[in-house]
Amino acid sequence: LSPEAQKNLAEAYGLDKPLWEQFGIFIGKSLRGDFGQSFVYKTRTLSEILVETFPISLFLGAMALAIAIAGGVSLGILAAVYQNRSWDYVCVSLATLGVSLPNFVLAVFLIVLFSFVIPLFPTGGWGSPRDWVLPAVTLALGPLGIIARFTRSSMVEVIRSDYIRTARAKGLAEQPVVLKHVLKNALIPVVTLLGPMFAAVGTGSFFVESIFRVPGMGRFFVQSMTGRDYPMIMAVVLIYGAFLALMNLLVDLTYGLIDPRIRY
Repeated sequence: LSPEAQKNLAEAYGLDKPLWEQFGIFIGKSLRGDFGQSFVYKTRTLSEILVETFPISLFLGAMALAIAIAGGVSLGILAAVYQNRSWDYVCVSLATLGVSLPNFVLAVFLIVLFSFVIPLFPTGGWGSPRDWVLPAVTLALGPLGIIARFTRSSMVEVIRSDYIRTARAKGLAEQPVVLKHVLKNALIPVVTLLGPMFAAVGTGSFFVESIFRVPGMGRFFVQSMTGRDYPMIMAVVLIYGAFLALMNLLVDLTYGLIDPRIRY
C-alpha cells in the first residue's frame, strides 16, 4: 500500500489517534453493542455476526453442560456410595478418561466411530437435531469427568460427617440419606465449577465448532485469528469475559438456594 492509502486506512479505523483515546472509543462503542467492522467479512458488522453466532454457541454449550451435569453427578454419586469397590474404580476411571482426552482428539474419534464405522450421525453441520449430538457429547465429556470427580470427593467427605451417621442410626433408608442429606450438602463445590465451565462451553469451543462445522462464535473466532481480524478477536474476548463474570455472579446467588445458612 502507498503511504497515502495507509494514512486513509488509519483514519478510517481510528488508528491515528492516541492509544488511550482508541481504547475509550472502543469501550464506549462496545457498551452500545457496536464492535465495529470485520476485516474479513467486510459486508457485515461484527454485531450482526455475533447476534447470529452467539445463540448457536450458547445452545450447544447448554446442551453439553446439561449432559455433563447429569452424567457427572450420577457417576460421582455412584462412586461415593460404592467407595473403594468395583463401581468406584469404574466411575473414577471413566471420569479420568473424560478429563484426559483433548476434545479435538475425542471429536475425531467420535466422527470415525459414529459416522463411518457405525453411521448413526452426520460428520457435521447444524441443520437437524442429529447434527447436534456429536458436538454436544464431545464438549460434555471433559466437564463431565471434572464434575464426577468433584462430586465424589465432596460426597465422600460429607458421608463421614456426624449428622450422616446420626441419620443412619435413626433408621433412615440409604436413598433418602444419600439424595437428601449427602448430595445437597456436597453440591456447593460442584456448583462453583459450573460458572466458569458454562462460560467456556457456552461461548463456543474453537476446535469442536471448527471440526463439526458448527456456525457458532468459536468457529468464527478461529477464522478471525487466521485472517488477523483483530476487531472480531477483541469482540469475542470481551463477550467471553462479560459472560464469565455473569456466570460467576449467578453461581454466587445460587449458593443461597442450596445452603440456607448462606445469606447475602
